[in-house]
Amino acid sequence: MSYSAQRLGKNQGGYFGQPIDINQVLRDDLEAARKFGWQIDELPVSDQLDLLAFRRVVQSPQKRLYISTGIHGDEPAGPLAVRQLLQEGRWPDVADLWLCPCLNPTGFPLNRRENADGVDLNRDYRHLQSPEIRAHVAWLEKQPSFEFTLCLHEDWESHGFYIYEVNPDHEPSFGEKMIEVVSKVCPIDDSPVIEDRPAQGGIIRPDLDPAKRPLWPEAFYLTMHKTRHSYTLEAPSDFPLPVRVAALVTAVRTVLDEMSDPSRNRRTP
Repeated sequence: MSYSAQRLGKNQGGYFGQPIDINQVLRDDLEAARKFGWQIDELPVSDQLDLLAFRRVVQSPQKRLYISTGIHGDEPAGPLAVRQLLQEGRWPDVADLWLCPCLNPTGFPLNRRENADGVDLNRDYRHLQSPEIRAHVAWLEKQPSFEFTLCLHEDWESHGFYIYEVNPDHEPSFGEKMIEVVSKVCPIDDSPVIEDRPAQGGIIRPDLDPAKRPLWPEAFYLTMHKTRHSYTLEAPSDFPLPVRVAALVTAVRTVLDEMSDPSRNRRTP
């Protein structure tokens, strides 16, 4: 293994790791998006705040992929991973891409999960009470359906990287491949139960009905309205930040590589 597997031991009862300058990260994202020809949307939240969303459309798309991150302000690895991916510009020429680089920009200066109003935005996708999620959903409603979605997160309680996969139609999964490749840069959480759900080999595959849940995370909304196959990628917050960023970047790259494999390509209807 090439990673440093030493835990930080800082996160007792919450995330107490290093914060990031989210405004600088988003400036870097914008610069990279413009450099590589992404279309840029501004999602109005208030007079003082817009969310950013990027779109990359290719000539003959065979796939549609959506990526988001930064919905929890105490999970810095996701925005840093997206910045790295944008700056590298290594995107497949077979897929249209949609990317939201930070859904909770007011939470990061506070280094806390919730936004500045104390709302956990990742539980608001059913009732749409926050202006951030209303703006995000209004934008999503204008986009086509996606073949896959990736939501980049961290978990301060986890023992390693893991995946939460919602795949009600039992389509072929990238889960095991992501775990295999990420294991070279980050520990995997092999616990039999993660987040009170059965897990196997670092993957949770819940048998769930979002319609029966009172509060929806982004992944539930996406599964109900925009895709039939979503992955929530969870990096372990109690490991060094570069390890967590590498885990998320590696997982996304693995999906991009698999999508570019001609044997897996099929045109999105």
